[in-house]
Amino acid sequence: MKEMDRSQRPRERMQEHGPEVLSDQELLALLLRTGSSTEDVMQLARRILSEAGSVGNLSRLSVRELQEHKGVGPAKACELAAVFELGRRAAREKWSKQKLDSPEAVHELMAAEMSGLRQETLQVLLLDTRHRLMRRANVSTGNVNEAIADPREILRPAIVHNAYGLILVHNHPSGDPTPSQSDRTMTRSIASACQLMRVSLVDHVIIGTPSPDHPAFFSFREAGLL
Repeated sequence: MKEMDRSQRPRERMQEHGPEVLSDQELLALLLRTGSSTEDVMQLARRILSEAGSVGNLSRLSVRELQEHKGVGPAKACELAAVFELGRRAAREKWSKQKLDSPEAVHELMAAEMSGLRQETLQVLLLDTRHRLMRRANVSTGNVNEAIADPREILRPAIVHNAYGLILVHNHPSGDPTPSQSDRTMTRSIASACQLMRVSLVDHVIIGTPSPDHPAFFSFREAGLL
């Protein structure tokens, strides 16, 4: 970036106008700081974004997966993963003061993280009596089609942290959030276990990818299935 006019350099533009004026490529270049022997940092940032497909996809990569991009070593991979995790924590922090009382709110909280995952992942959101987020737990990661979870594993975090209620959230890698028969069976099983343990099952929300053919999410509560 030294060859660029000073007024056009990302760091100087950020100092002058704020981070919102920078492109995804420029922001990533600032985090990477240096290029490689064959690419300057702007070229490296552009290629990594192209390979990942989007910033959202890049943010979901593990440290090991980030290192699979040529020019990203262990140090850069760890720094990128740390920045993405801080962003996720900042996004979750606001929900500790707001109610998760609708599937739209659950989707807003979880979609950025879960909608592009390549495997089904099941998470549990633990709520207090005011339906505010206490914490969340990643219960299981399955294959492309199914996340396997035992009711005991789902209820354990709620019991350990004395939660009033919980919301199940999982994704469909296909993008279509329509529940499968196994999703319906699992939900009934969890509902029975929650009733037995006196924990409120507030909802089960399946995260998909919005398209003309299907909505962005499916709510068991909204559909009258809870």
